[in-house]
Amino acid sequence: MVVCPHYLASTAGLNILSQGGSAVDAAIAVQAALAVVYPHMTGLGGDGFWLGYDAQAQQLYGLNGSGRAGAGCDRALFARLGLDTIPQRGPQAAITVPGGVSAWGVAHQRFGRLSWADLLQPAIALAEGGYPVSPSQAHWTRVNQADLIAYGGASTPFLPGGRAPHAGTQVVNLPLGKTLRRLATGGPQAFYQGDIAAELVAYLRNLGGLLSVDDFARHTTTWVEPIATTYRGYQVCQLPPNTQGFTVLQMLNVLEGFNLHTVGHGTADYYHLLVEATKLAFADRDRWLSDPDFSDIPLTELLSKAYGDRRRARLSMAVAQNYSASEVGGGTTYTAVVDGAGNAVSIIQSNYFDFGSAVVPPNLGFPLQNRGALFSLNSDHLNALEPGKRPFHTLMPGLVLNSEGRPHLVLGTMGGEGQPQTQLALLTRILDFGFAPQTAIDLPRWVWGRTWGEASTQLAVESRIPAAVRQALIDRGHQLTIAPAWTSQMGHAHAIQVSAEGLRGGCDLRSDGAIACL
Repeated sequence: MVVCPHYLASTAGLNILSQGGSAVDAAIAVQAALAVVYPHMTGLGGDGFWLGYDAQAQQLYGLNGSGRAGAGCDRALFARLGLDTIPQRGPQAAITVPGGVSAWGVAHQRFGRLSWADLLQPAIALAEGGYPVSPSQAHWTRVNQADLIAYGGASTPFLPGGRAPHAGTQVVNLPLGKTLRRLATGGPQAFYQGDIAAELVAYLRNLGGLLSVDDFARHTTTWVEPIATTYRGYQVCQLPPNTQGFTVLQMLNVLEGFNLHTVGHGTADYYHLLVEATKLAFADRDRWLSDPDFSDIPLTELLSKAYGDRRRARLSMAVAQNYSASEVGGGTTYTAVVDGAGNAVSIIQSNYFDFGSAVVPPNLGFPLQNRGALFSLNSDHLNALEPGKRPFHTLMPGLVLNSEGRPHLVLGTMGGEGQPQTQLALLTRILDFGFAPQTAIDLPRWVWGRTWGEASTQLAVESRIPAAVRQALIDRGHQLTIAPAWTSQMGHAHAIQVSAEGLRGGCDLRSDGAIACL
């Protein structure tokens, strides 16, 4: 089974599985296809994180495919430019090397069954043969049209005829097709040590960018040990920093002391409890989350049950806590894959903002991420910019193991600040209340704090949540805003549940995705 936010990419992954490919093979094919059909959210210019289960070895593995700041990217340089913050768009936002393609190659080298070139063929066919523009791509292209022209030129493939295409318009991306063909022939290293890197750097430099060919050549993907906590007899697994994955584990440690069946699903108590647990975890995230190569993070303490007990004691069921959060954004895709051998892959790849930095080298056909905009130029900040440093990441693929140590749930979502909150909703709905994945995704959602890079400490709730529940939350001190039903503000969540009866998938109606299964 394959679930992702675009049906054509799900189909690409399923075709690879039908040819005997592994879950990793399928995930690579999906990511490559998404780079074509969902370019505003993901692509060759972004980072990626993998959390997987190797059925033969019966063990988890993690891949950190995030890029580091270039050797010439330091705070003094931005000071000389007269900047006290890193721009969110343009060449000076693209100061970290894209790590996604490297992670594809590392994963394939260890777990691939089919040839590397075969995995890119579906994406090449979509880029060169054309595909219908999704409503999501049409919307975000209109929003970003001015920046795409400013940093990619009027000939950028995302603006055929110099204009944002309407949903359903058949478009081709011949430059991206050519880039993918070069990758198919030269392997993933061609992105970092060949002509592609040279062209990227040259284009960036012409715009005032800071990355060098040496920065690309030095890039490496890192194998990491997943982190976990127990919850209701399951082992809930995430990736360690520089991702925010530990936050949802902290939330579960707090919630474990409550009987959610007594609380009741969909009640004011339910929403209040989960939001307050979120605030406690986010306070720790904003205090500690950074690149572990540059700072010591007390992860063992933060994830301990004893610490969860102490944090739970700070939570009031009667009054909402005051809190001020840090800024995050989101332009991301999540993919879940389970193959016939029981291997599972949970992967998130992202441009950060929609179309990332909006820098699109016209001859290459993909945008570069703006993840570097998350760095601070304040030398005292935990996430201060340093050459070779990775910014903190909102990306957090999830995976749940059953009591026998095998995959039970593969889940994740896009949506920046909302990622741990939406995972928490799915985990409680599936593990506590027994909802099917699709039902858990379809039920009304909420997000507290900043979303899509916009400052807020309000609680946004979908209008589908009953008025009486909303009023009860206001009475407790929550600053409520009412969001439209099925709003993309809540992100796109996807999941696959594994049981003795087979696989059950869930695909978010907010996306353009589909569940594809054999």
